[in-house]
Amino acid sequence: MIKLVILAFALLLCSFSEVIAQDAMDFQGQFSALTSFSPDNDLDWFAGARYIPEVSYTVKLDSVQSIDFEASANLAGSILFHPFSASETNTDIDPYRIWARYSRKKFEVRAGLQKIDFGVATLLRPLQWFNQIDPRDPLQLTNGVYGVLARYYFLNNANIWVWGLYGNERTRGFDALETNDRKPEFGGRIQHPVPRGEIGLSYHHRTVNTATFPGLEMLDGITENKYGIDAKWDVTIGLWIEATYSKKSENIGLLTHQSLLNIGSDYTFAIGNGLNITAEHLISSFDESAFEFNNVANVSAFSTNYPLGFFDTLSAFYYYDWENNTNTVLINYEHQFKKITGYAMAYYNAETQQGIQQNNLVNNFSGPGIRVMLVYNH
Repeated sequence: MIKLVILAFALLLCSFSEVIAQDAMDFQGQFSALTSFSPDNDLDWFAGARYIPEVSYTVKLDSVQSIDFEASANLAGSILFHPFSASETNTDIDPYRIWARYSRKKFEVRAGLQKIDFGVATLLRPLQWFNQIDPRDPLQLTNGVYGVLARYYFLNNANIWVWGLYGNERTRGFDALETNDRKPEFGGRIQHPVPRGEIGLSYHHRTVNTATFPGLEMLDGITENKYGIDAKWDVTIGLWIEATYSKKSENIGLLTHQSLLNIGSDYTFAIGNGLNITAEHLISSFDESAFEFNNVANVSAFSTNYPLGFFDTLSAFYYYDWENNTNTVLINYEHQFKKITGYAMAYYNAETQQGIQQNNLVNNFSGPGIRVMLVYNH
């Protein structure tokens, strides 16, 4: 019911036609097709296509006020198969974004199915509380959340975020338990500039769903409070830190407390067209008591990006899980044709990929493999 109220509010923001001074409608879309081969899997061939049509509408109320509306869908179909023996097919038709926004010079409020994203880390992201962006995905696709988000911007670039969510049940980021979609979530964020950088403080409250987790089926009404801090400085090289702490309202063993700490850096070397290297290290721990760090996991991640020319880019990602001694690698060559972007990828994925932000719009197979993808934007 509350989800319908959120969407109704989003539509209501777009219904003030009597105050329209100037409006504009735009239609665009993204079509992608890919195929991959992963010989270590029983169904070793994958083929899929996705189309995300998007309609946006802007109403200019005056020189500083406007109302924007955006609606898009995720239309996807795929097949997993081993030639001449077995196959699995899947089709999805889901809303991707449905939101409306009222904005003026220093303030905006957005309601509906939307993307909420903040934080300074890029590869291993403790603050990825509301999406599932995989840094290896060139399209950066992610599911949205239903809710209302308000932001206010100060003249010194400081800003305040306040949000309320409802109807979202999927796990997001490093969540160990799903969210109870019948209970509202809420939180906020303050971001402020500091010398040569910025710092942010974040908070979020939700009710977890224990009904589908083995051993916790009879528990109900357990809440979780999340606290986050992130800071970034530009001191010749980019330096950042991003950390979160989560606490459940009841003792549920090792899932009661969660601590995540990311330390990262990046730098662009004056080599050829400019070689950018990003490095991050994530320390994570699940504990029965706060900050025990008895169950610690360490993951290191590296990414490189090198433009070969105006139309060609070579990038690579590498992840190392120290506890499991596993490696994950992806090398991606991108070429920009006149109207189509092509990607040729070679990868090796570990069976367990602790710390990598996978989303359910991208298939990641274990073992070695190759992937080819074509993307057309109109």
